[in-house]
Amino acid sequence: MISLEQEVLAKNDKVAERVRGWLAGRDTVALNFMSSPGAGKTTLLERTISDLRSELPLSVIEGDQQTAHDAERILAAGCKVVQINTGAGCHLDASMVARALVQLDPPRKSLVMIENVGNLVCPALFDLGELAKVVVVSVTEGDDKPVKYPHMFRASKLMILNKIDLLPHVQFDVEKCVAFARQVNPRIEVIRLSATRGDHIEYWYGWLRKHVNELTLTGQLV
Repeated sequence: MISLEQEVLAKNDKVAERVRGWLAGRDTVALNFMSSPGAGKTTLLERTISDLRSELPLSVIEGDQQTAHDAERILAAGCKVVQINTGAGCHLDASMVARALVQLDPPRKSLVMIENVGNLVCPALFDLGELAKVVVVSVTEGDDKPVKYPHMFRASKLMILNKIDLLPHVQFDVEKCVAFARQVNPRIEVIRLSATRGDHIEYWYGWLRKHVNELTLTGQLV
């Protein structure tokens, strides 16, 4: 099993490097959004598209096991989108993203948001050719998620703690969650926001502007 897993990941990594080169040739930035189901990835993308589409050229690759419901929401927000249905699969892989990018045909100097299948395990293992992974956690989940699923948080550049507007109504220790995240990844950045109400959404937009500029200019996050 270990040998088979290494072979699968090695094959995926080769495709991911080709995807990364394809994106770099277009000066295009890809971000890999990951979370458990219901954490609010799609809602955050909808708001981001609505607020920033006149400033940043955006397009989306939507990953779900079934249906095109989230892709329909992204399209309604005013963004070009390609849906990938994985069937029984619990994550996107680089080959899926490579095919979707050809169909999506993002413009040069743009931002591609890849919304992965809702799952805190498998998506962290697969490089999609993105230049950064972003994990979204909501306060309606357990505050110990980072230590329960350490590889996800270790692989991520940014943790977005979503639904902070619900904090008065749930038992969730924000500082404990952040401490757990930094226990497994001391360099992880953290933004606390509400995608629905808009609390602190400007910090997310500032992060995007900063790193999109860095990635376009240098090809890597610093």
